[in-house]
Amino acid sequence: MAVAPRRGGIWCLVVYCVVVTVGLLGCEKNPYTGRSQLLMTSVGEEMEMGAQAYSQVKSDPKMRPSQNPREIEPVKRVAARIVEAARRSKYGEMAKQFQWEVTVIKDDKTANAFALPGGKLAVYTGIFPVAKTEAGLAAVMGHEVVHALARHGAERMSQEQLANAAVQAAGAAVGASGGGGLLSQGTIAALGAGAQVGVLLPFSRQHESEADYIGILLAADAGYDPRESIALWERMERMSGGGGPAEFLSTHPSHGTRIEDLKKAMPEALNIYKTRQPVPAADLPGAGG
Repeated sequence: MAVAPRRGGIWCLVVYCVVVTVGLLGCEKNPYTGRSQLLMTSVGEEMEMGAQAYSQVKSDPKMRPSQNPREIEPVKRVAARIVEAARRSKYGEMAKQFQWEVTVIKDDKTANAFALPGGKLAVYTGIFPVAKTEAGLAAVMGHEVVHALARHGAERMSQEQLANAAVQAAGAAVGASGGGGLLSQGTIAALGAGAQVGVLLPFSRQHESEADYIGILLAADAGYDPRESIALWERMERMSGGGGPAEFLSTHPSHGTRIEDLKKAMPEALNIYKTRQPVPAADLPGAGG
């Protein structure tokens, strides 16, 4: 009597494990880290989505573009150097496909920047006091540019699609078995949480670490001192006051983890920096002392 539900439960576990394993195996490799990536969308589709999202951002009345040349010019300078470094990088072919564009958003309370697929960049003026110098801003923008070039957004979408498919398949198995057996509906819900904590969040943290690492290589290749990235994250850590969720429940590594990882990557970045003409570490507007 209990055989059918047990088989259904076992089948459901097998499906879940197989689908997640497929996701972990991936179908492309990151050219810097060798990490396998699952990508279920084309670059063209990503670029189209990026352009649409960027258009929405620019049309949002809350997103006021800066009109101040002192804010716009340093961002454009850094962006141009980072993009040129990207075109020389292992992502060169894709970087040359992208239609690069940068917008400075007048928002002194938001310490953020982002890059969308296709090379659509935005920098909030609130990042200036944290970045302090153009070299610090290069670390930020290098990081964001890598997210777009490494196709991290598309990878997260692909992972979520697989995780959702696995949980739905498990739910269908439980339904077919009459709701009993090895896996209950509560267990299926836990599987969903398990996918989030066990697969999706670690991948998201891995994306952040990957962007930190490759981002400072781009910044160094652009002529910016990569050591500014460590100073940047030390300031971020002080600003946060040590708050935030436990690292295993966060989409981002802790500040301390990021700093330690950057220190490990610094010899490689400095070797690149030494071969380039250094760019003066000019202060950003409103950076303070």
